[in-house]
Amino acid sequence: MGNVGVCLGGRRLQRAVFLDRDGVVNRAEVRGGRPYAPRRLEDFRLLRGVAGAVAALREAGFRIVVVTNQPDIASGLVDPAVVEAMHAQLRARLPIDAIEMCAHGQDEGCACRKPRPGLLLAAARRFFVDLRRSFVIGDRWHDIVAGREAGCYTVFIDRGYRERRPVGADAVVGSLPAAVRRIMMLVAVERVGKGET
Repeated sequence: MGNVGVCLGGRRLQRAVFLDRDGVVNRAEVRGGRPYAPRRLEDFRLLRGVAGAVAALREAGFRIVVVTNQPDIASGLVDPAVVEAMHAQLRARLPIDAIEMCAHGQDEGCACRKPRPGLLLAAARRFFVDLRRSFVIGDRWHDIVAGREAGCYTVFIDRGYRERRPVGADAVVGSLPAAVRRIMMLVAVERVGKGET
């Protein structure tokens, strides 16, 4: 699918799909119309269709990186060991390359906390990712801002939350499987444009 591009330092750049966690990969807890990360391991459940959608991305040759803000760690609302157990489940159940996490609070000025693009930039350096040919999928405004700041194509999953909505997302869909179908369509069109079979 044309996953490799220009060379950088002798390494071919790859494409990636960056996935937000809560509300994209696993079920978010919605209270008062706003989404929250689950705080107990028993409440951590993959959303319907996620396993197949992520497997399709892997089959297409994408690097897959989960990028997530987890400020409940800094505020003491969740034990870091519980979050790590959740992430161990993700690694066991999904073919992902990495989980990039910011555990800082909103007011700590961290460069990696979305809407800043630090998590994406760090993963791009580690995996030699061409951000301009990569994708960010998220269900909140700060996912889309981070993706746009990094130069990625952004896909917003609209869950109808009662909060600020993103401006300028490249596509709006209703689920991760729908987002993956959109990405596959774009890749197919790109291949036809290049005369690839």
